[in-house]
Amino acid sequence: MDIQNKRIPDSEFNALRQEVLTQWPTGKDVNLEEAVAYHKAMPENRIFSLKLLKAKQDKMTLVQPRAGVPVVERHIELLQHLQDKGEADLLPTTIDSYTRQNRYTEAENGINESLRLDRAMLNGFPAVNHGVQKCRQVIESVNVPVQVRHGTPDARLLAEIAYAGGFTSYEGGGISYNLPYCKNIPMERTIRDWQYVDRLTGLYEEMGVSINREPYGPLTGTLVPPCISHAAAIIEALLAAEQGVKNITVGYGQCGNLVQDIAAIQTLEELTDEYLHKYGYNDVVVTTVLHQWMGGFPADEAKAFGVISMGSMIAALSKATKVIVKTPHEAVGIPTMEANAEGLRCTKQVVNMLRDQTFQGKELEDEKEIIRMETRAIVDKCFELGNGDIAVGACRGVTSGALDVPFAPCRFNAGLMLPARDNNGAVRILNFGNLPFSKELKDFHIQKIEERANYEKRKASFQMVIDDVYAIGKGYLVGRPRN
Repeated sequence: MDIQNKRIPDSEFNALRQEVLTQWPTGKDVNLEEAVAYHKAMPENRIFSLKLLKAKQDKMTLVQPRAGVPVVERHIELLQHLQDKGEADLLPTTIDSYTRQNRYTEAENGINESLRLDRAMLNGFPAVNHGVQKCRQVIESVNVPVQVRHGTPDARLLAEIAYAGGFTSYEGGGISYNLPYCKNIPMERTIRDWQYVDRLTGLYEEMGVSINREPYGPLTGTLVPPCISHAAAIIEALLAAEQGVKNITVGYGQCGNLVQDIAAIQTLEELTDEYLHKYGYNDVVVTTVLHQWMGGFPADEAKAFGVISMGSMIAALSKATKVIVKTPHEAVGIPTMEANAEGLRCTKQVVNMLRDQTFQGKELEDEKEIIRMETRAIVDKCFELGNGDIAVGACRGVTSGALDVPFAPCRFNAGLMLPARDNNGAVRILNFGNLPFSKELKDFHIQKIEERANYEKRKASFQMVIDDVYAIGKGYLVGRPRN
């Protein structure tokens, strides 16, 4: 499949739309002009892009949970509880796994079974099956903006239904919703399908409706070095901007080292702006999101709140525009709405206490410079591999390992790079694979890993990686040998 980072021509896009909207019967209810009018009549307190912009201007950190159940009435009850009892500034609608794989018949069966048994038989909200009017019912039931969060490689019909249904933010991208989620889908296909989503977003923008787009920051979630997630986010931002998107939230998954995580969030916004301006996209608003720890959690709820509080502190001190909040039930399964609200209130308390505080120092500035050098090396190499076209370069970068996501299930990902923590818990590179790092950068990582190996009196090896993956769930950050 041939791809390029060029805006999809109107004639081609319109032909694609006719095909996409026939994929499930609810597609017939999408009317672009009517949907635009619906958005324009929406009160400002329900518009994601406006709330993010104000938070950025005020240097506030907004709190947002994950949540989604299959039955409309139960989903509304859940969101209202998170708004009223959890004090959420922003709300999600997490989509079920069948919808993510475009298996709408199974999703329909899941809705029916959920109604019959009076309990959730899907792990999210099947928005495509519910259709435009039921999505609007959800939007109109709360007083804060609502975002669609999912994990869909081909999210075109879901985007059509979600936008017409009144959602004002949409997560995902051709890299971030492929490599962490899929095994056999080529990058060219997901990038092409997500160019459709971004062109649809751009079309709404041109008609006077600004919809926020958010690449999925954490990728595989555990021990992803900042430069890897930064590079993916920057590339997805560039791809989105070319299709006309004007409001983009780039994300990062908490790794656990205070200095590195703050440096990561601050450089993420800076570098995204840098590349957007470098390639001529000068009217895009960039905001940031920190995802609280995406790896294993302690089963003990009190300890889980400790992990949540740490992520909340990082979000506040880094001045992330928003933070995606975990719950004290992470280790045991899907949380109750009460537990979800508790995680939100815990986070809200911490970010409010730290709102007027800052974090500075040489160590922070040194870490920021390392992240800048690493990220630029990867993104620039992808441009080089694509002969100046970042859509082509992203695909070639993934295949070659210039952009290599650790622990990704996708067979098109090189899978050669391995991360491990250094002696202070920052995520470094144990095996470089084909990352396009200079000798200076490689020597830095080797030294940091060796310092830990010497301290622990063992060789740097894959065992360190394993130990680090499980460490936080056991109550630590660095996976050291312990008696």
